[in-house]
Amino acid sequence: MNSSRISRVVQILTTLQAGKSYAVGDLSKMFGKSRRTVFRDLKELRAIGVPYHYDSKTGGYTIEPGFFLPPVDLNLQEALSLLLLVHKASKQLQLPFKSSALLAALKIENHLPFKIRKYCDTALKHIFVRPGAQAPMNSLDVTFAQLQKAITKKHKVNIRYNSLSAGEVVELVLNPYHLLYNDRAWYVLGYSSLNKSVRIFKLNRIRKLKTTEQGFIGGEDFDLSDYFGRAWSMIPEGRIYNVKLRFLPKVARNVTEVQWHSTQEVTRNSDGSATVEFRVDGLGEITWWILGYGDQVQVLAPKALRERVLEKAKKMIKLNEQI
Repeated sequence: MNSSRISRVVQILTTLQAGKSYAVGDLSKMFGKSRRTVFRDLKELRAIGVPYHYDSKTGGYTIEPGFFLPPVDLNLQEALSLLLLVHKASKQLQLPFKSSALLAALKIENHLPFKIRKYCDTALKHIFVRPGAQAPMNSLDVTFAQLQKAITKKHKVNIRYNSLSAGEVVELVLNPYHLLYNDRAWYVLGYSSLNKSVRIFKLNRIRKLKTTEQGFIGGEDFDLSDYFGRAWSMIPEGRIYNVKLRFLPKVARNVTEVQWHSTQEVTRNSDGSATVEFRVDGLGEITWWILGYGDQVQVLAPKALRERVLEKAKKMIKLNEQI
């Protein structure tokens, strides 16, 4: 929902909570919206779990008593940061249980002092978050909840997984250790019976998931930071490389404004370019990142990385020349 609609939904919540029954026509006149819009707003409330009901005798709607939280003592900055996180920042990530998060925010917003609620409403209308690319997943809530429960209770899960590396759907038993979000998608990490080692599986490639009654031992002390080590993103290859790149002036500033890796070191050159160095485990992931900068980056070291980038670039040229 956009901020103006969120504001209206909060106002409808406040109105219905007053204990009086309101017909759709009443709400339509009150908020200056069509009956169709009011019905859509009521449907949105139902979708996120607000237990209002229709009284056939009065022809109006009310919210069940005792549903909302008691008044919340938040100052202006606390309230705005919380609502900003739920209404705006959450759109940047494909979070599970978004409806529940929105409902929680609406409950809190409904009990804020009028002046704070009014200020937050105005502020949110002028804040825009542009979501990045996301891996779509229609059943994220169900899959996430099932895996989270299995991790908590330390139960093994059976998985049918669309493996890109194997080029087919594979079956395995997983001891799930952690759920993690990285860049564009959610993953589960754990010990795989198929690979006989700890592996990472993308949630939207899971075709079937079944929790077993069989428990597993271990995993509670598994350190994600230690596992990923100095991987560029999330695939360590077992060898550390000293990577040295020179970014041309056109992109140098944009590149160096971001902390891409924990080992990053930047040297700004007199010609406006920038030399950026990393100590990275593996070359696969960083190769694709470098290619994204096209003709604005030079690979100074190591030679193996430069050769990889050249090979990919030549194949790209050849592929596009065939069109």
